Amino acid sequence: MRLTAFTDVSLRLVMRLAVAGEGELLTTRAVAETTSVPYTHMAKAVARLSDLGLVEARRGRGGGLRLSERGRRASVGSIVRELEGGGDLAGCEDDPPCPLRAACRLRGALHRAREAFHASLDEVSVESLVASAPARETLTLSHPRTSRPEV
Repeated sequence: MRLTAFTDVSLRLVMRLAVAGEGELLTTRAVAETTSVPYTHMAKAVARLSDLGLVEARRGRGGGLRLSERGRRASVGSIVRELEGGGDLAGCEDDPPCPLRAACRLRGALHRAREAFHASLDEVSVESLVASAPARETLTLSHPRTSRPEV
């Protein structure tokens, strides 16, 4: 399986917030730069994860981002399920729909495979992803932006 870019950005966000120091509030821009993600993509991930109660976001002076307790305990599987949705992995219901869908067994097999994928991720919590010292250090590194030559 392949995760959408949005899910990838969202998982980067929760991992980066999971290693933030006690009381440390990060800005969306800082997390975007650290994780090498465009600001606009990160802002959308922040909004969605805030709606899900996984990230606490406060605006204005003294504001910033923080991983909620629910976000810290969340399984990667539950986050991926929520962000990826439950749509078809194949184009069974495209327009026009697949003419084989009435007798096809592939759709069921793909559904079972997706559930097995999610079940394996249910065993992994956000907190466990960053529990080791090397993981914490790696996630707090700052990635310099490459400058573009002027035209």
